[in-house]
Amino acid sequence: MSQAAHPAADGNVKIAIDPMTRVEGHLKIEVEVKDGKVVDAKCFGGMFRGFEQILKGRDPRDSSQIVQRICGVCPTAHCTASVMAQDEAFGVKVPTNGRITRNLIFGSNYLQSHILHFYHLAALDYVKGPDVSPFVPRYANADLLTDRIKDGAKAEATNTYGLNQYLKALEIRRICHEMVAMFGGRMPHVQGIVGGGATQIPTAEKLAEYAARFKEVQKFVVEEYLPLVYTLGSVYTDLFATGVGYKNVIAFGVFPQDDEHKTFMLKPGVFIDGKDEALDPKLIKEYVGYSFFDYSTPGGLHYSVGETVPNPDKPGAYSFVKAPRYKDKPCEVGPLARMWVANPELSPVGKKLLKDLYGIEAKNFRDLGDKAFSIMGRHVARAEETWLVAVAIEKWLKDIKPGEETYAKPEIPDAGEGTGFTEAPRGSLLHYLKIKDKKIDNYQIVSATLWNCNPRDDMGQRGPVEEALIGVPVPDIKNPVNVGRLVRAFDP
Repeated sequence: MSQAAHPAADGNVKIAIDPMTRVEGHLKIEVEVKDGKVVDAKCFGGMFRGFEQILKGRDPRDSSQIVQRICGVCPTAHCTASVMAQDEAFGVKVPTNGRITRNLIFGSNYLQSHILHFYHLAALDYVKGPDVSPFVPRYANADLLTDRIKDGAKAEATNTYGLNQYLKALEIRRICHEMVAMFGGRMPHVQGIVGGGATQIPTAEKLAEYAARFKEVQKFVVEEYLPLVYTLGSVYTDLFATGVGYKNVIAFGVFPQDDEHKTFMLKPGVFIDGKDEALDPKLIKEYVGYSFFDYSTPGGLHYSVGETVPNPDKPGAYSFVKAPRYKDKPCEVGPLARMWVANPELSPVGKKLLKDLYGIEAKNFRDLGDKAFSIMGRHVARAEETWLVAVAIEKWLKDIKPGEETYAKPEIPDAGEGTGFTEAPRGSLLHYLKIKDKKIDNYQIVSATLWNCNPRDDMGQRGPVEEALIGVPVPDIKNPVNVGRLVRAFDP
C-alpha cells in the first residue's frame, strides 16, 4: 500500500492511499483531513473491465461462464445473476430441486466469502500478527488490540484468540470451496449453475458428504466467528459510532424459497429517507458525470437502456465506476443493507453477547439502532448474516430430494430480455440481458462495487463509501488507520 500526504489548497491535509490493500479489487482512496477528521473523500476505480463489450454478439448461454471472471472470490454471485437473467429471457422455469441445488452452491460461497473478508482482509486492522507477511507492513501506530487493552495478559490472550482463528479460517474456507465444487463442479468459476437450473442431480451420498463438511463450517461460525466479532466490538466501541454514511440501503433479495421467487431468505426492499419501501427496479438509474464513461443522452440511464462507452480522457472524471442511484439517491448495499431491510432475529450467540458485553437487550437486527450504521456495525451484520445462511443451508439439506431432476432445458429465443436480481456477498447485483437474433445484443452489470464505491453523480452527491468516510477520525495523518477500517468494512 502506497500512501502520500500533502497540503490541499485550502490548508487541509490531503491523503491518498493507492492502492487500498486487503480489498477484493483495485481501489484508490483520497481523503481530506481537517482538525483530525475526514471532511472530503473520493473513491477512484482505476480499472476498466469491459465485460459488457466482451459479451456482445455471443451466445447468451456463454454469459454465465464469462461473467464469473469478474471476481474470483464470488463468481457464484455473478453466475447466479446471469442464469437468472437467462431464465427470464428464455422463459424457462427451474425445477424445485434445481433451485435448492443452486442455493446450496451459492450459500457455500457466501460462507466462504464472509469468513474470508473478516479474517483475512479486515481482521488485520485489529489483531496483531507476527512480524511477517501478510501482517506486515503495518502502520507505526496501528491501534491494534494489544494497544487498546491495557491489561498486558488480557491483551495477549485476546490477541492470540483472534490470531489462532485467522489460521483456522484458512482451513474452513478450503472446506467451503469443496462444498461449492461438490455440486458446482469446481471453485472458482463454477460450471454446475446454468440457465434452466443445475447440471448435477444430487445423490444421497453426495448430500451426506456436503452435510459433513457443512457441520464443521457451522461449528466455526457459531463458536468462533460470532464471538470474536462481538469481542472485538467491545474493545472498539468508538467504531460503533464511526462511518455512518447516508443510512439509505437497498437489497434485491437472495436465496429464493419458492419456485416463483416470491419469497427469499433475505427479502428485497429499500430503506430510504428513514422509511421502508418496496423495491421498484424502474427507479434504478446509473449516472456517469464523474465516471470515465459517455452516454449518448444526458443524465442517468436505466440499466435496460444502459451504455458502457469508456472515455478515459473525460474532463472532471475520476473513476471507471458508474454511479447507480435509486430515486436519484445514493444507497448502501451489502450485509448491513440486507439485514436492515429484512430485520431478522439475531443469533442466540449475538443476543447473549450484546447483553453480556454491551448491556444491550436486542432480539432483531434493528434493535442495534444507529450502532448498525458504523464500521463495527457492518462487521456484526456480516457475521450475523453468515449464521443465517448456515441456518438456511440446514433447511435446504432437508428440503432437497436425492435423485430428482434439477434442470429444465431452455430454448434460445430469437429475441428476448431478462434481468437477474440477486445479492452477492458484498451487495446488490443485477445482470441485464437482451437477445437479438439469438445473440447477446446488450448486457449490463450493476454490481455491489458500483453501488458502494461509486464516485459523485451528476448531481454532485458522493458515493456511499465516500459519504461514510466523512467524519472518520484521523488523529495522525501518517497513520490513517480508520480510513482503511471504514473502506474494508464495506468489503469492496
